Amino acid sequence: MASKTDAKQRIDELCEKLNYYSYRYYVENENDISDYEYDMLQRELLALEEANPELIRPDSPTRRVGGEAARMFTPVTHEVPMESLQDAFSFEELWDFDRRVRESFPDATYVVEPKIDGLSVSLEYENGVFRRGSTRGDGVTGEDITSNLKTVRSIPMRLRSDLPFLEVRGEVYMKKSVFSEIVRMQELREETPFKNPRNAAAGSLRQKNPEITAERKLDIFVFNVQRIEGDKITGHKQSLDLLRSLGFVTVPFYTFCETMDAAIRELERIGQARGELGFDIDGAVIKVNDLDQRRALGSTAKFPRWAVAYKYPPEEKETVVKAIDVSVGRTGVLTPTAVFDPVFLAGSTVSRAVLHNQDFINEKGIAVGDTIRVRKAGDVIPEVVCVVSHLPGAPVYSLPSVCPSCGAKVFRDENAAALRCVNPDCPAQLLRNLIHFCSRDAMDIEGLGDALIETFVREGMLRDAADIYRLDYEKVASLEGLGEKSAANLAAAVEASKQNDLSRLLFALGIQHIGQKAAKQLASHFGSMDAVLAADETQIAAIDGFGDIMAQSAVAYLSQPQSRGLIGRLREAGVNMNSLTVVADHRFAGMTFVLTGALSRYTREEASAVIERFGGKTASSVSKKTSVVLAGEAAGSKLRKANELGIRVIDESEFAKMIEEA
Repeated sequence: MASKTDAKQRIDELCEKLNYYSYRYYVENENDISDYEYDMLQRELLALEEANPELIRPDSPTRRVGGEAARMFTPVTHEVPMESLQDAFSFEELWDFDRRVRESFPDATYVVEPKIDGLSVSLEYENGVFRRGSTRGDGVTGEDITSNLKTVRSIPMRLRSDLPFLEVRGEVYMKKSVFSEIVRMQELREETPFKNPRNAAAGSLRQKNPEITAERKLDIFVFNVQRIEGDKITGHKQSLDLLRSLGFVTVPFYTFCETMDAAIRELERIGQARGELGFDIDGAVIKVNDLDQRRALGSTAKFPRWAVAYKYPPEEKETVVKAIDVSVGRTGVLTPTAVFDPVFLAGSTVSRAVLHNQDFINEKGIAVGDTIRVRKAGDVIPEVVCVVSHLPGAPVYSLPSVCPSCGAKVFRDENAAALRCVNPDCPAQLLRNLIHFCSRDAMDIEGLGDALIETFVREGMLRDAADIYRLDYEKVASLEGLGEKSAANLAAAVEASKQNDLSRLLFALGIQHIGQKAAKQLASHFGSMDAVLAADETQIAAIDGFGDIMAQSAVAYLSQPQSRGLIGRLREAGVNMNSLTVVADHRFAGMTFVLTGALSRYTREEASAVIERFGGKTASSVSKKTSVVLAGEAAGSKLRKANELGIRVIDESEFAKMIEEA
């Protein structure tokens, strides 16, 4: 066993190496080491840290994703306010800004930089080590999101200089390529996709589980020094140069300009190039360069007087609809897409835009042959704005009455504008069905992710969910990027999934209107798949919380020969068909709990499982039917409503007493 001295020396060596390789990869876009070699070094470091926890360094790359999810975010007061900027929408407004500045400082110069469309954050360093990161919030008070910011690989954990203190401001964003891939997978899973990269970045950064943030592959551009000790800076360009030398990824192509004429020319250049950038910008910023002049100019109640943000007008173009294609989603929803003459829009050529559903088409009055106006929502997703001119005599497009993939009759959702194919054997739904079947909340087959499922489908190895349990692992091992160890790990995960509770299987089947909670209720109420298959609409609708629509949907799916055939093949493969939920006693029988606020002893899932184990159930909202509200820290509207209705409210200590065994 290595001595403490040897362990510390090796830990220091590994941290330096891994942080250097990360900087080269995430900041300088250079790959000096293979992924495998990097992973092996990180694994060695993790083993040493587990054996010597007292030697873990604050800048260790293993600390980038913490093991514990945050239960709430702590407020942070910004010593230097994180101000927003005054917007300008015309060059005349920029000249007005210039005039006001030069009234005080005729020799003022500017720095022009793109305005990144993301989420503004503060990063604080002590003696060169990253200590805390927070959101902008209202500019004066933000939230501590240090654990999540550590997952952003382009944020250095240690600077190239041990400055006593440094606080910088940056913009966390999501690259367009990352955004496109996330949206593609959300659409495959039939989830509501993010609207634009900024929303995606903001939502990802405030996740309570840093591991989810890490999966989103966020980036950052740093653009301002808020506070500094140990160095002297006099100008904004000098500060950006310093930040770059310290190891930060600074805002790209910042340009020093002596006049407003030069600044406007740079704005125009950025505007012409914005569509070619790998990230979103929502304008460009002109800042007074001299920091003493900035301090003298000061701020209004809302904005600094030394900077202005120019916003580019949205770009729209006209084109002609050539066709309307219809695709089929995982749950059988038919989605129309307009195919039009290609147009160059916001930096790329587009020729397609989703039309959503028949109601959207009717509202716009879209027909094949029409001239339409299109734009990119958030400069990313093409959308149809309106019909400019209608082709004479052309009928408004109508979606087909049969599925374009399998020919089965389609039905309109009673509660939505969608048309749906309900044939479970529809080939267009295969990939999406399999992704849902293997997902974390369904059968939770670790290692069988979206990309691997796509590969197996493309290779003809999966034709339905039952094929997962008949995979040829020799063939799996032979596929590019895999191998015997990967195949063995996958085989173990597939085998383990056979023991899942019946509720997971019912949810994994993707029955319309049957979510996780309904699947749990079905499983616990009937106890076995055979009993569920034998139940009629009346019996299912009688379950508390169910209704006619849910019962009809369940029976419609489970009564189809194709569905029963799939369930039979899963049974033959050894997949569990019984409920594993054991009710310890019925002390909570007939009681409905609502959980609110941040719980410290349990996760929401753990508390819900305890309640169900004692015969109770949980609900998401407070009503007169609620029996008890379990309130944690920072409980909000649900707690207020419970008090208004006179419903019993308990804390975690009281809950613990209620579940103590006799």
